[in-house]
Amino acid sequence: MTMSAEEDFQQVGAELADLGVGVSRMMGRPALKNQAGKVFASLQRDGAMVFRLVRDTPEYTAALQLAGASLFDPTGQGRVVKDWVVVPHSSAEKWTDLAEAALSRPR
Repeated sequence: MTMSAEEDFQQVGAELADLGVGVSRMMGRPALKNQAGKVFASLQRDGAMVFRLVRDTPEYTAALQLAGASLFDPTGQGRVVKDWVVVPHSSAEKWTDLAEAALSRPR
């Protein structure tokens, strides 16, 4: 059975709850926060999930190589946020691993 993007997002949050991850909201969208209250992943309106990863790490590079993945452009005006990678729902099976990488990202 295929889950919706929202259900897959909730599943990621549940899988990381033991690591102190909380489900919250950022700019009106569902978001995952670390124990310090910092958002490291968020569900977008189009059903994609965006992750804050360390630039030029294996996880960052692998995320950008997924079909449909891109750098995050919150304004839609070509101003990308280089540490944030958008991963479409079609790659939801990678979301938990990417969320773990984003959670463990040095601050």
